Amino acid sequence: MNADLHCHSTVSDGTLEPEALAARAKANGVELWALTDHDELGGQQRARAAARAAGLPYLNGVEISVTFLDTTVHIVGLGIDSDDERLRQGLAATRGGREARAREMADELAKVGITGSYEGALRYVGNPDLISRTHFARHLVESGVCADTQEVFRRFLVEGKPGFVPHRWATLANAVTWIGAAGGVAIVAHPARYKFSPTEEYALFSEFKGHGGRGVEVVTGSHTAAEAERYAGTAREFDLLASRGSDFHSPDESRIDLGGLPPLPATLTPVWDALTERIHKPG
Repeated sequence: MNADLHCHSTVSDGTLEPEALAARAKANGVELWALTDHDELGGQQRARAAARAAGLPYLNGVEISVTFLDTTVHIVGLGIDSDDERLRQGLAATRGGREARAREMADELAKVGITGSYEGALRYVGNPDLISRTHFARHLVESGVCADTQEVFRRFLVEGKPGFVPHRWATLANAVTWIGAAGGVAIVAHPARYKFSPTEEYALFSEFKGHGGRGVEVVTGSHTAAEAERYAGTAREFDLLASRGSDFHSPDESRIDLGGLPPLPATLTPVWDALTERIHKPG
């Protein structure tokens, strides 16, 4: 199945509205879609309605920011009840520190001569509660400091570079518990991005599974073919469901468009097999 179960709208740090994403997914041949905005459920009703209008099966989704071993890890929740109060309260608490962190980031950039970056980043924010590094990156490109967002994240906003400010997010236990209580399946997103040692990565998946986590993103926009095969092995080792998602943010920034991923390895159990009753079907 051409399922795309990881992407972002203007409700978090994407550049397209939920309705435009639904239309793009349908046009690109996606057969099952989920919008997974960062720490926010505000686009879910719009995404469901647009998917229904487009004749596109839909899963509610979210991507929760977690701190694990002093590293930001993302946990995707699929098939959730987007009205679940415990999940909503948890996400609100997770979002709470973003403004203070953003102002610190701007102060750090000012120390190297880049002024006005907080106000500049706000121009790209659909939801001020979700201001992030991505919005700063777009401002730095627009203002000519960097040629593209890839250059931004080579020179700024990452550990050891100007503008980096760490943030304490939810715990792994928080995220997995909230997702499970809301009827969903928790998935480790794009695991190759975290650069953990083998021992640290084993600890991540062991703790994740211990809290009730059930899946891993095997095929995603930031994974190479070799990394997809590696995390197919992780799925087998930990008996995890396999997910697939482009992590699409923008036509101008994303490596992979909605619906453009290779298929999951045939030997794995797709996450959607466990979520058939949670799929919103058109018609």
